[in-house]
Amino acid sequence: MLQDIHPHNLDIAYSADYHPDETSIIMHYKNGKVLACTDNEHPFLFYSQIEKPQKCVYLFSVDDTKYFLAEDEDVIAPGGYIYQDIKKLRHKEGMLKVNIMVMFTSYHLWSWYTNNKICGYCGGKTVTDYNERALFCKNCCRVIYPRINPAVIVGVINGDKLLVTRYAKNRGVSYDALVAGFTEIGETFEQTVAREVHEEVGLKVKNIRYYKSQPWGYSGGILAGFYCDLDESEEITIDKTELSCAEWRTRDEITGQPDDLSLTNEMMMNFKNNMK
Repeated sequence: MLQDIHPHNLDIAYSADYHPDETSIIMHYKNGKVLACTDNEHPFLFYSQIEKPQKCVYLFSVDDTKYFLAEDEDVIAPGGYIYQDIKKLRHKEGMLKVNIMVMFTSYHLWSWYTNNKICGYCGGKTVTDYNERALFCKNCCRVIYPRINPAVIVGVINGDKLLVTRYAKNRGVSYDALVAGFTEIGETFEQTVAREVHEEVGLKVKNIRYYKSQPWGYSGGILAGFYCDLDESEEITIDKTELSCAEWRTRDEITGQPDDLSLTNEMMMNFKNNMK
């Protein structure tokens, strides 16, 4: 999956004492797109390649390499670097998984920093907190922490079949998926599973059991995977605002997704390969 970057190691612990040097990598986003080149091994900017940004905030480290976010509106980069759609880069042939993980995780943090420049309580200007990964309002002293959106991925099992869905066409995703959705305030994950399945495909489920979790920076989320069994009728009624189709598939009929990055794909292939 996305986070399985062995032998590399991601260290997300924050420190304000880190400052970029010539070997550091600078991430820069504009309108949700990342500044990158065509090199699959080193697609992002080294600090030595650019005119020095006015403000860089430490993101994380991968092995011995430190990554920073340039918060300047513009970054002067050498030729060959353009702003690219991160969804398309995810599927680019030969793109290293560690670089996709870097891109998604830094995108998550960029979104949070960008959306919280102003305090949502008093309208004061926020600054980077020195002691922890947080923003601090200079006016009302409110501390703002990164937002993580919990969501579920659901494999609904009906005997020797799995419920496979496809998103509505306006979502821009054309490959197979599973029922999924964000957890609402006051819900447990298990309650989210039952609600989302009923809302999206009109089914009732039982025997809800946890499988595995995954960070998913593109949506700012943490995904929790669950399997469950069909309870009562197998007749599907889809929510057409969410899905374009949903159907029961045997193990032989499951094809999975174009890559092995998602928890959704792993759960589908886990069932296909004779999960009991």
